Amino acid sequence: MDKNTQEFYDRLQAELDLSNTWPALYLFKFIVPSINDNVLRVEEAFDCLGAVIKTTKSKTGKFTSISVDVQMKNSQEIIDKYIEVSTIKGIISL
Repeated sequence: MDKNTQEFYDRLQAELDLSNTWPALYLFKFIVPSINDNVLRVEEAFDCLGAVIKTTKSKTGKFTSISVDVQMKNSQEIIDKYIEVSTIKGIISL
């Protein structure tokens, strides 16, 4: 992981810890190209966590937005999920 990426995650973790009492409900939002198994890969990343996942295709069908509402134990667990899904080609985390 490059230095800028690490600094981003460090700042995010500090903000999460300031604004939450753990465990906490967290809303992840992603946009992925609607190709291959991108949506499935995001869904599988949250498998067995009791997540509520909603997907919406764009008007053209080229992209899918994914909202994941899930109870997270701590800020590090959130960071770990962002890192896990960052390997999906073309994913945008909002």
